Amino acid sequence: MAADVTIEPVATAQPVATAKPEPVLTVEQENAVGTAQDYLDMMAFSRKGLIAQLIYEDYGKKVATFAVDSLAVDWKEQAYLSGVSYLNSGSFSRKGLIDQLIYEGFSKAHAKYGADKAFAEPG
Repeated sequence: MAADVTIEPVATAQPVATAKPEPVLTVEQENAVGTAQDYLDMMAFSRKGLIAQLIYEDYGKKVATFAVDSLAVDWKEQAYLSGVSYLNSGSFSRKGLIDQLIYEGFSKAHAKYGADKAFAEPG
């Protein structure tokens, strides 16, 4: 006579999703992030130019860089907005505008994008 065999289900471990804790910022970092965002709300900046502006505001280079890099910024769009601002205040050739944007700290690729988009708008 065969014995009744009961098969118990084996419990499988379910992965537990845990949210990555938000980093705790120092007061200076929080202020630098706020200052960087305030500047971007007022005018267009290159990454390099915004870091320099925060350093001018007496934030250390490390804090200024952290603050700028913590923001989600479309630097190509910033180059375009800066290009439009330059074209609204003066006359530039396409190459002259690219050179000006590079001088302001935009990469060559971002400067070309910004100038091309600014010149593509109806004047």
